[in-house]
Amino acid sequence: MTASTSQPTGPDPTPAPTDPERLQATDGLEGPAQSEPQRPARARAEGSQSPAEGRSPVPDDTVAAVVRQWRVVDPGLDTAPMEIIGRINRCAALLQQAEDAPLRRAGLTRAEFDLLGALRRTGHELTPSELARETFSSGAAVTKRLKQLTERGLAERRGDTRDRRVAHVRLTDAGRDLVDGILPAQLAHEREVLSALDRGDRGELAMLLGELLERLESRPRAPRA
Repeated sequence: MTASTSQPTGPDPTPAPTDPERLQATDGLEGPAQSEPQRPARARAEGSQSPAEGRSPVPDDTVAAVVRQWRVVDPGLDTAPMEIIGRINRCAALLQQAEDAPLRRAGLTRAEFDLLGALRRTGHELTPSELARETFSSGAAVTKRLKQLTERGLAERRGDTRDRRVAHVRLTDAGRDLVDGILPAQLAHEREVLSALDRGDRGELAMLLGELLERLESRPRAPRA
């Protein structure tokens, strides 16, 4: 009789793997039971991004040059804070330099424009003390700026009917038109600067800066200018 070459039709005689063996066999495969705990989105992004796909891991900017110089003369100096705070300060200086140009053309200082902006965004009259809080300025500085702005017809003061010691400040039509003409151009410039970052990076940067600012603002404030 010729031997049959067909495969057995019954159950596989190989014993089924035990639970530990099953876990080992499926290790590395995706599945709800064996999936690795998810890392925070920020950590995943940092871990999965290669230099070719994303940003250069070592920025070559003015702050990096300063850090390298310090490491040469003082190798033990911890320059990590400088790499963050130094870049924040440098970015702020460059942005303010560009945005102050239209203010100078309008005959305004940054502090005066901030005061006009506070009156515009709140939408109602403010006392000098309230303006000092809104613009993080001293009362004396606000008084000096208000004098300049009222003389130019950009703001006006009126006395309180119940307390002659209190003054109320509001924008004139000329002051409102000036703010409305300058602010959109400033925001357009800032939008162009930030376009170098994708939407996710902009959101993450805003979140991180917000956390840092909240921590700084919770500390006792230094004397105001």
